[in-house]
Amino acid sequence: QVQLVESGGGLVQAGGSLRLSCAASGSIFSIYHMAWYRQNPGKQRELVARVFSDGNTNYADSVKGRFTISRDNAKNMVYLQMNSLKPEDTAVYYCAALRLTTYWGQGTQVTVSS
Repeated sequence: QVQLVESGGGLVQAGGSLRLSCAASGSIFSIYHMAWYRQNPGKQRELVARVFSDGNTNYADSVKGRFTISRDNAKNMVYLQMNSLKPEDTAVYYCAALRLTTYWGQGTQVTVSS
């Protein structure tokens, strides 16, 4: 099992930046693919960015060029650097660990004001 704890959310003006962090514990972190998802009330949870166990990454089209996902296997951490934030980025952001099953954090709120 993997336990995930997100931090770093908050309120920011449009055009600003935030860095989300996710601390993982409980299993061999390096073998998991890690991802950030986001969700708004009444909407489906959507994939924002993913970093695979081999270090490769991919991004949703809506965040390409603005967001960067990274991982530090030595610290069991995954990060999401979010730049040039837009009001439509407002959501609860969830960290996920994926392998044979998916583990979720509790989420952190990101609010971007216009």
